[in-house]
Amino acid sequence: MRQKDGNCMGDTEAPTRSKVQAFGSGAVIGALGGLIGLGGAEFRLPLLIGLFRFRPLEAIILNKAMSLVVVASALPFRMQTVPATEIFQHWGTIANLLAGSLLGAWFGAGWATRLSSEMLFRIIAVLLVVIAAVLLFGHGGAGGVGLAGPYLLVTGVVVGFVIGIVASLLGVAGGELLIPTLILLFGADIKLAGSLSLAVSLPTMLAGFARYSRDQSFSVLKRNRAFLLIMAAGSIVGSYVGGRLLGIVPDNILLPMLSLVLVISAVKVWQHR
Repeated sequence: MRQKDGNCMGDTEAPTRSKVQAFGSGAVIGALGGLIGLGGAEFRLPLLIGLFRFRPLEAIILNKAMSLVVVASALPFRMQTVPATEIFQHWGTIANLLAGSLLGAWFGAGWATRLSSEMLFRIIAVLLVVIAAVLLFGHGGAGGVGLAGPYLLVTGVVVGFVIGIVASLLGVAGGELLIPTLILLFGADIKLAGSLSLAVSLPTMLAGFARYSRDQSFSVLKRNRAFLLIMAAGSIVGSYVGGRLLGIVPDNILLPMLSLVLVISAVKVWQHR
């Protein structure tokens, strides 16, 4: 039977199966995150809601915690291909986006704690479709849009603010939006953009996480400590594999597949009650 707190890890009927599912799903999603430069949260969230039966806000908080694990592990794993020195050369771009995303993450988390479950389901579903479209159409070649000086600075802050809000509402790292932003606005190539997005995502997610910690739903992490650790272990293994695969799997095959998965997930989340 499902417990009142909305999770299946406390069930006595199939605890082993749940642990296997938690580790396996964490590993697969972690691999996707390490490969592309995402936290993988957009794929994890529908599983937390549909498969593991968490309530929307609880799923978002758990998702945020797992995304932090993936982002923190994927960034160093990718450095064999994109070295730290190359990332730090673009500290100005990172700071530009962070100026908006940190504030957006704080506001987004605050709004999420006040929304009803049904409204959160609807918002999650719509954002998943938007992210699917961005993944599909927003990752084509490098080359900035030609903005410079204060125009680029202001645009970076505004875009960062919007990404921070979306990241907090979904519990995602925001790489799905950060990567095309870094490519189209700042002219980064896709491999560098993936690593830069992780560098921006980590402090952005910490800001949203700090805001969620003020809500009583944050206790879901303590109640589901075992589930969290198992999925985290799978996520770290997966992000290592994804980092090793960087540059091997072609984006023109991978991104359409991921977009299709997101659309299917969005439909399932929209229909969820």
